[in-house]
Amino acid sequence: MSSDDTQGVDDDSTPASAPEIGAVTQVAFEEFGLPPQLMQAIVELGYTHCTPIQAETLPHSLSNYDVTGQAQTGTGKTAAFLITLISHQLEFPLPEAPPNGTPRALVLAPTRELVLQIAQDAEDLTRHSGLKVLSVVGGMDFERQRNVLENERVDILVATPGRLIDFLTRGKLNLRNVEQLVLDEADRMLSMGFIPDVRRIIRQTPPKRRRQTLLFSATFNDEVHRLAEQWTMEPEHVVIEPESVAVDSVEQRIYMVSARSKFALLYNLITTLELDRVLVFANRRDSTRRIYERLKALDVPCDMLSGEIPQSKRISTLEKFREGKIRVLAATDVAGRGLHVEGISHVINYDLPEDPEDYVHRIGRTGRAGAKGISISLLGESDAFLLPEIEALLGSKIDCTQPGEELLVAPKESRVPSDDRPRRRDSGRSGGGRSGGGRPSGRRRA
Repeated sequence: MSSDDTQGVDDDSTPASAPEIGAVTQVAFEEFGLPPQLMQAIVELGYTHCTPIQAETLPHSLSNYDVTGQAQTGTGKTAAFLITLISHQLEFPLPEAPPNGTPRALVLAPTRELVLQIAQDAEDLTRHSGLKVLSVVGGMDFERQRNVLENERVDILVATPGRLIDFLTRGKLNLRNVEQLVLDEADRMLSMGFIPDVRRIIRQTPPKRRRQTLLFSATFNDEVHRLAEQWTMEPEHVVIEPESVAVDSVEQRIYMVSARSKFALLYNLITTLELDRVLVFANRRDSTRRIYERLKALDVPCDMLSGEIPQSKRISTLEKFREGKIRVLAATDVAGRGLHVEGISHVINYDLPEDPEDYVHRIGRTGRAGAKGISISLLGESDAFLLPEIEALLGSKIDCTQPGEELLVAPKESRVPSDDRPRRRDSGRSGGGRSGGGRPSGRRRA
C-alpha cells in the first residue's frame, strides 16, 4: 500500500500518521467502529488518522448514504471508498457464496495505472478479511482475468470501462448483484470519452435506490453535476478545496527559459542538484521519448512512461523506479493520476500542461506522506500563456526566475543529435535526401 499523502489513508491510498493539515481536527480511524479485520490491516500498515476527505466522507458512506466527493489526487479518497466497501461486506456477509463473476462492489477508474493502484490498496486493506479483489484492465493478460471471473469468487472488482465492456459482452460478468458502485475521477472519464461506456455498465447494475454510489471528481462542472444527479440518490457532497492539496508541502519553482535551452536546463538540474528520484512530465509522447533518449545517451539512468509503452513494461518500469534503479522517469500525463511512488523528491514540468488540473495532479506526485517536495516548471515561449489559468486554480501566484548561466550550458551529446539544433534544408539535388532531418442488498438509511 503506497504512502501517498500528507496524512491519513492516501489515495491515493494510504492512511498516514502526520498530525494535521492546517487547523483540521484529527479523526482517528478507530472512532468509526470499523470491523476488526479491517482495523487490524490499518494498524499493521502503521496509520492512525484520517485525511480531511476521509473524515468528511466516512460518516456518511459508512451509514450507506451516497456521496459525491470533490478532491484532488493525493487527498486519501481511494481509502475513503475502499474502507466503505470492505466494511459493508464484512458487516453484511452473504448467507451463501455468490456465483463466480458476480461482484458485490464495482470500482470504475479511467486509467490502467489507477486501477492497478486501487486494486493494490484494496489487497492491503483486505489482507485479513478473506475478500477477493480482482483488477480488470486492457493491455494485460486477458485469459488470466477471464479464468478468475469464471472460476473464482470476486468480491471487489476494479476496472477500466473498456475491458469491463469486453467481459460483459462475452457473458463472463454479471453486475446484477452489485451493492456498491464507485466512480473515481469522473471528470477524467468524461474528458476521455468513457461516459457512453460507463452508462452502459451502470445500466447493468441494480437501480440507484438499491445500490450505494460513491462518485469522486477533481472538479464538479455542469456535466459532472448532471452525471451525479443521474447516478446517485440524495448524495452528501464533500468538497476538499485544491488549496489544501499538496501545495503547502510542495515548493513550486518556475524557470523562464527558451525552448532550445530547456533540455540543457533539465540535464543540469538533474546533475548539479544530484537528483536521484525525479519525475519529468512532457505533454506529448514524442517529447517524452526524446527526453528519455537524450538523457540515456548522457548516461543518466532513466526510462519513460507513456501510452505507447505496453502495460507489462509500464509495471516493470514503475517497479524499477520505486526500487531506485531508475533515477529519472519521463512521463506523459498517463502517469499523473495513477502513479504512487514514495520518495519522489522533484517533479519537473518540461512543458506546462494544457489542463490546469493536470498541473495539480503532477506536482501531487511529490511532497507526500508528510515529506516536503519540489516542483520545477520550465516555462518557454510556447506555454507561458498557460500559467495564468494554473495560478487561478491554485489561488496564488508562482514566482518566475531566470536560471543561472551555469544551468544553461549545453551538455555534450555525441550519440543523440539535439532537437534544438537547426536542421539543414534539403539541397534539392536529385537523389539527395534530407541531411540531419527527421519525421517529424436493499438500501439502508441511518
